[in-house]
Amino acid sequence: MGGSLQGKRVAMLLTDGVEQVEYEKPRQFLEERGATVDLVSPKKRGESVQAFNHLKPGSRFTVEKTVTEARPEEYDALVLPGGVANPDLLRLSAQSVEFVNRFSQTGQPLAAICHGPWLLINAGLMTGRHVTSWPSLATDIRNAGGHWTDESVVVDGRFITSRNPDDIPAFNHQIEKALLKPHAARA
Repeated sequence: MGGSLQGKRVAMLLTDGVEQVEYEKPRQFLEERGATVDLVSPKKRGESVQAFNHLKPGSRFTVEKTVTEARPEEYDALVLPGGVANPDLLRLSAQSVEFVNRFSQTGQPLAAICHGPWLLINAGLMTGRHVTSWPSLATDIRNAGGHWTDESVVVDGRFITSRNPDDIPAFNHQIEKALLKPHAARA
């Protein structure tokens, strides 16, 4: 399938407790535009991740790459979906935090929605950043040196953040826009 993002590779880092729509909708959007998307997780390849629709169990999704075998430099973007449990479990995974930190060194777009910015905090990437998130993270973000605002999407250099599922269209648009920029132009 052709599209504006043909040839782009995107990693989506998640585990059990991911908010289903925050995984499915960005993935569908990116794939419809020609990007290749990998579900990366600290779980083993072939295992499943249990998604949720708020607090109700949703679908299960198969891990395509483990966080230890995925190589950050092979991806053009990293997307961190939310849900409460997903990023909370991921930030307890030293390998997941290390993956986010290593990815941040590539200079490529890094997008997080809802509770996803918790991983940015644990990876030491919040200082001086202007971001948004689910409102309950505002204090955590400020305590980590970030600047929180209540907006549907915030772009700070190559960092893209959104608050909740209602913001997914704006979130997706900004990810696509960032992926279409020449690599050298990314801050």
